[in-house]
Amino acid sequence: MYPQLHIIVEASARHVHVTAEALATLFGPGAALHNVRELSQPGQFLTEEKVRVEGPRGGIDRVSILGPERPDTQVELSLSDARRLGIAPPIRESGQVAASAPCRLVGPCGAMDVPEGVIAAKRHIHITPEDAALYGLSDKEVVRVEIGGPRALIFDEVIVRESPRFRTRMHIDIDEYNAAGLSGGETGLVVKKTQAT
Repeated sequence: MYPQLHIIVEASARHVHVTAEALATLFGPGAALHNVRELSQPGQFLTEEKVRVEGPRGGIDRVSILGPERPDTQVELSLSDARRLGIAPPIRESGQVAASAPCRLVGPCGAMDVPEGVIAAKRHIHITPEDAALYGLSDKEVVRVEIGGPRALIFDEVIVRESPRFRTRMHIDIDEYNAAGLSGGETGLVVKKTQAT
């Protein structure tokens, strides 16, 4: 019998990941990402750099870029953001950008069309191997997470992602975070599918 995991739930706001080539296009040759604040996942950081994300119905200004640079340019939006822009992103794990939705990015020194790269992030749990073993969870397992409080919710179809590079946290987008009435520091109870009623 494994102990119960009460996991910290964090909101993932709209953001962009860029390649070195995209960074040069948007911010000029030789541009670099400037770290403003470390994020909860080790090695990930909020940068000074911001861009405009455009779709068929308009744009959203000052969307943050997260570092470090990535192999593929990726834009993560909530479904509310996407509808505002006229974009229909698939719900995917981060990094799965093949055949995803297009957009246009505008920076201070240039603009670029992104033919694929816009996703709505699938709700997920980052977990260390030690915590995975302790709580009886495995990489790619799909679980439920119960959120208490006045706007209690059960988030289903939450994918577990295990890596020694992670810190154990749950990430949901801002639509989901607001729907549960969360404001920071709350936890959710992870329930294995075999335990769910």
